[in-house]
Amino acid sequence: MINHNIDDPTQGYFTGLMHACGYRGEDLRKPVIGIVNSCTDVNPGHMPLGNLAQRVKEGVWAGGGIPAEFSVPAPCDGMAQGLGMHYILPSRDLIAGAAESMANAHDFDGLVFLCSCDKIVPGMLMAAASLNKPCIFLTAGCMVPYDDGEQVRVTPDLKESIGAYNAGKIPEGQFERFKENICFSGGTCSMYGTANTMGVFSEVIGLTPIGSTTMLFCAAEKMRQARTVGGRIVELVRQNIRFSDIVTRDSLINGLRHVSATGGSTNAQLHICALANVMGVELSLKDFDEIQKDVPVVAKFKPSSKYNISDYHRAGGVPATLRAIRGRLNLGARLAMGGTLGEFLDRVPQYVDPEVIHSEAAPLYPDGCFAVLYGNIAPGGCIVKKSGVEPSMFRHTGPAVCFDSEEDLRRAMVDQKIVPGCVLVIRYEGPKGGPGMREMSIPAAMLVGMGLHTSVAMITDGRYSGATRGPCIGHITPEAWDGGPIAAIRDGDIISIDIDAKSIHADLSDAEIALRLKQVKKPDHPAQGVLAAYRREVSGADKGALWLYGG
Repeated sequence: MINHNIDDPTQGYFTGLMHACGYRGEDLRKPVIGIVNSCTDVNPGHMPLGNLAQRVKEGVWAGGGIPAEFSVPAPCDGMAQGLGMHYILPSRDLIAGAAESMANAHDFDGLVFLCSCDKIVPGMLMAAASLNKPCIFLTAGCMVPYDDGEQVRVTPDLKESIGAYNAGKIPEGQFERFKENICFSGGTCSMYGTANTMGVFSEVIGLTPIGSTTMLFCAAEKMRQARTVGGRIVELVRQNIRFSDIVTRDSLINGLRHVSATGGSTNAQLHICALANVMGVELSLKDFDEIQKDVPVVAKFKPSSKYNISDYHRAGGVPATLRAIRGRLNLGARLAMGGTLGEFLDRVPQYVDPEVIHSEAAPLYPDGCFAVLYGNIAPGGCIVKKSGVEPSMFRHTGPAVCFDSEEDLRRAMVDQKIVPGCVLVIRYEGPKGGPGMREMSIPAAMLVGMGLHTSVAMITDGRYSGATRGPCIGHITPEAWDGGPIAAIRDGDIISIDIDAKSIHADLSDAEIALRLKQVKKPDHPAQGVLAAYRREVSGADKGALWLYGG
């Protein structure tokens, strides 16, 4: 369905301004396709999107539409570590709002979303749900892994090398070489962090061509795929097939189950719950756990295993992992590229490497990659990626060592003050407390690099990167800033964690916690501008840390 009628005199202003952009009268009788591009010079995951946009435009023109490209922000989580991380999660809702505002202001007939990375994919998904127009997503593809002749390395290896260098385990020259080479090219980092988790999720729910995310960014197939997407979006407009015709509650369940089956990022909980909220679908933290808890884990990737995303693609990729859990999926779910999920899987050959992708009968884990824990520290729940935890740390009891900011924790780690056996408690880093719910990615990686991930646990009302491994428990709700019990913990309190039993408990009575909370004084975590608005409106992590979309 085409929204604009250039024969209507009242649309003369629109027509005149579009002429000024170079569009001809005969062009404006065709579907106008907004191309939402997150290309930027300062995020390697998005650098390829400039070229892909041109290929999409070619496909749109060939399909009988006219392309209209515009941009949205695309901050890099990795570059923001320890610098501007306060702004990263808030940017998700800003990206959604920017895309929605532009698309509705210009009343585009359909949309192609070009995206990669942690907050951009979910932000654009939220915008697409709110707009409910015909749309297709396309991701940039992944980064080329770095092979130094001894080992194939990808970005989480760089983060862990920080801890190794700090502990004197690698020399300065090697550390410098890693910094120069491990991030080897453009494309998304070749690990199963939040970027690739959400890119693959967008494939499974039907919006992105399956195989888009794990493909190398420089593959010729990626350019052909972009042209195909450009042509297909014009067909969706003419058939009036909208977001809500493709993405339903069943689609979200498919996506969540596949995230769990492949050892995805804990950040998926924030983003899937947020997307469901925009769609008007009820999906709580408890629902999230119930949907994924019985799904077998059939694959896991860097940093939770030795396999990177290129290994995943060569082993059969997303089609293979979908096939492995076929019996857990709603096969009638529609795909934007045509047909249903079941019809697509009927054409998928047997996957090629059972060492990388396991069968449902012989899974890595039988019961999901996540565990949602509850207890007197987290009455509203918290989450851990158990497939990234050494089994010896599924149960851990130790004395608390408390920090009221990530900076305090980093200083203690650099000064070698962390001792085996303890539980690191990082609070006032939740959505409101940070503000911005920073991820403890570098400290978690340093813990591994220092060799402490088999003896020290970390818990926080902040969050962790999808690239995190080790006993790292995040999203503790309620957060300390809102008076959550984590604010009452003091150094030396004994904390018990049992991932199998889904419990997290401090050896304190309810009365003692209540008394301590009355005595708590919040630290000075200033918030101005965007962050002040975020603090006022954002919801808890259990609801997806929503801000502009129903916080």
